[in-house]
Amino acid sequence: MSDLRDLLAVLDLAPVGEGRYSASSLDEGHGVVFGGQLLAQTVVAAAAAMPDKEVKSVHTVFARGAAMDQPLEIDVDVLHQGRALGSASVTIHQGDRLCTRSTVLLHAPDADLIRHAPVMPAVGAPEGLTRRPVAPWWDLRIVDEVDISDPDLVGPAELGVWSRVPDAPDDPIISQALLAYVSDGFLIGTAMRPHAGVGQSQAHVSISTTVLSHTLTFHEPFDARQWLFLWHESPYAGRGRGYGRADVFTEDGALVASFVQEAMIRAFADGQAPAAGQRSKH
Repeated sequence: MSDLRDLLAVLDLAPVGEGRYSASSLDEGHGVVFGGQLLAQTVVAAAAAMPDKEVKSVHTVFARGAAMDQPLEIDVDVLHQGRALGSASVTIHQGDRLCTRSTVLLHAPDADLIRHAPVMPAVGAPEGLTRRPVAPWWDLRIVDEVDISDPDLVGPAELGVWSRVPDAPDDPIISQALLAYVSDGFLIGTAMRPHAGVGQSQAHVSISTTVLSHTLTFHEPFDARQWLFLWHESPYAGRGRGYGRADVFTEDGALVASFVQEAMIRAFADGQAPAAGQRSKH
């Protein structure tokens, strides 16, 4: 498992020209780069392009998987930069292989004219839940101890997740990047919950899954060192696809971010199923 230094190292993008960066990847043992890492690096690259603004939203299309054995190349193209708003296109590729392309909106926040937000779902505190063994740097706990990997566990297409990175640096951009990383991991499993015999442990083994697009919107500043509650819902799955959305709250109930994800959830195409004991890269 990676430690926090490893994660922060892949977020420390190396400039190689104007609006161009090189980056490494975390090896999480899956054979391909985790999509959340690419989202996090996109946030960091876009923020560097306009240091006078905050990242407001990121819309990413995952075109192809990124290989672990090659460096990532990140290109930032500033589309517009005004007083209150700016936008940029961020492309991650490996040579001629396009991996992701993102449109990022940045802004300088204005004073409230109107304000409203939903109420956080009523759930118990994270301290009473079991810490999941995902990575030493990541304190992750799941409401009701739901195991989305278990294909025999059936429930509603909902999932509550508590997350914090206690030793993260005090940096608002890193906090946004860490939430981007975390946001990629649970909506496919949420979509699988109502269906007996289907669980996230089968992804890349007997079921072909991947994230197709991901849109993350930041509403308020937050600190990733503190508890964040991610409430996931998947209102639709069908035709080989899954759709999900989530709201992110602080422990005291303030809404700080939201995200939407479209994914592929289907049987393997002919000739693409992995051999026994292996995982597919498709």
